[in-house]
Amino acid sequence: MKEKPETVQAEKRTLHRSTNLFLNISIFILSILILFLGYSLLSKLNVFGENSEIDKLVKHKKNMQIEVLNGCGVDGIADMFTDSLRKKNFDVVNTGNYRTFKIDNSIVIDRTGNIINAEYLAEVIGIDKKQVIDQKNKNYFLDVTLIIGKDYKQLFQNN
Repeated sequence: MKEKPETVQAEKRTLHRSTNLFLNISIFILSILILFLGYSLLSKLNVFGENSEIDKLVKHKKNMQIEVLNGCGVDGIADMFTDSLRKKNFDVVNTGNYRTFKIDNSIVIDRTGNIINAEYLAEVIGIDKKQVIDQKNKNYFLDVTLIIGKDYKQLFQNN
């Protein structure tokens, strides 16, 4: 038994429409994927500017590792700052005493060359940016060192 030519034509049109819909959806999804990959590549190549506000926010959001050192001689001050920083989701990996207890103003030291992390930590604690120092050291396996000075009472109130 043979089908009518109109029925065969209708089935071919339906099949053709389904194929077109599938291809259009595939093209749309691939276009979005290409745009995403292109943007990702351009941002990795830093085409959008190294010091853009978005770039600064993203850089300090990474899990920076911090060392907290007591430079004022007050017992337990490094532990108090460590607890406070951990409550703010900072990763404090080392605490201890600095080589001297004669530090008047607290200092934040950048150890990796990403000064944005050190500046961000200083801002959170309430340390003036003038007290942020860039001192790269490949032997340290941390990002920032915080040396607590005799001005700790002013800073601790801000924590």
